[in-house]
Amino acid sequence: MGEMSPPSATPENAFAADLFEDLPARYDRLTEVLSLGQNAKWRQELVRHIAHVRPRRILDVATGTAAVAIALARATDAEIVGVDISEPMLERGRTRVYAAGLDQRIHLQEARAEQLPFPAGSFDAVSFTYLLRYVADPEATLAEMGRVLRPGGGMASLDFFVPPNPLWHLSWELYTRVLMPSGGYLLGGRAWWKAGRFLGPSIEGFHRNWPMYRMYEAWRQAGMVDVEHHVASLGGGLVMWGQKHHAT
Repeated sequence: MGEMSPPSATPENAFAADLFEDLPARYDRLTEVLSLGQNAKWRQELVRHIAHVRPRRILDVATGTAAVAIALARATDAEIVGVDISEPMLERGRTRVYAAGLDQRIHLQEARAEQLPFPAGSFDAVSFTYLLRYVADPEATLAEMGRVLRPGGGMASLDFFVPPNPLWHLSWELYTRVLMPSGGYLLGGRAWWKAGRFLGPSIEGFHRNWPMYRMYEAWRQAGMVDVEHHVASLGGGLVMWGQKHHAT
């Protein structure tokens, strides 16, 4: 097994790698259970926005166990490169890719979203999931992903959100603070309890610091235009997408 994170990793990178170190074996099944089946629906919407640009080469950042990469391969004819900082997650992803018969089209490697080892404009589309809460500088990370995207290419993201409706917000807090950690412990043990306990405060804190107007500005600073978003599942999920502006 390789190191959990590259030598230049930030404390945020190291924290994320440690958080997910013991999760890969049952990650996909438990993610669907603990998201009440919503994660797969959100992923489908992200894939639809990427497939719309008819990409030939896609970069999937924070690919984890390659669930998004596999869905993209099934929805497009593209070559897909998936990157993540967690080698255990990537190993699980490689197993899933091989089992799906997609190892000729999906290539997974260890890399940081903040410092992608690819030339500028080398991808037709970029996707990323559950990423920006785990980096030191979300704006700079978006700019780096925009750098490797060709002009006219598409970018789409998926993350958790905080329900704006007070009643659903209260239900969300109860679920994320109590039911999700305890459910994670019962189904997946201490590692899932640790991740479940972390998620609620992490999601709420991130969106407090990065409200939607600020997120839109960060996407625009990364060179994206026609940026839109969809709040899904009564406010539990957020899908964003846009297109990189053409050089003038």
